[in-house]
Amino acid sequence: MTGHRFATATLLALTFIAPGSWADADAERALLARLLQEIAHLEPMIARSEAEADPDARIHFQYDWLRQDLERVRAGIQAHLDAPGNTPRPVPPLRGDYRQ
Repeated sequence: MTGHRFATATLLALTFIAPGSWADADAERALLARLLQEIAHLEPMIARSEAEADPDARIHFQYDWLRQDLERVRAGIQAHLDAPGNTPRPVPPLRGDYRQ
């Protein structure tokens, strides 16, 4: 009888926990989709900033590197959203340093 009660209690606990974890996964997907939109909104700002850059400056910001890194981030998020489950995949490193 004790084993039956434990199994019932475990089943009830999983019933209450599982929907919450599904809701979290849905919320995560929605936020990741929002991040994709935000990344898309960065491109016009990057283009404006690049247009304002001083061509005679000693140190130049590498806008093409920034665009490449943002594309890697965008592709990684999209791949996660498109993936069927928890499939591990390699992630290329970001440059991170945009000054030269």
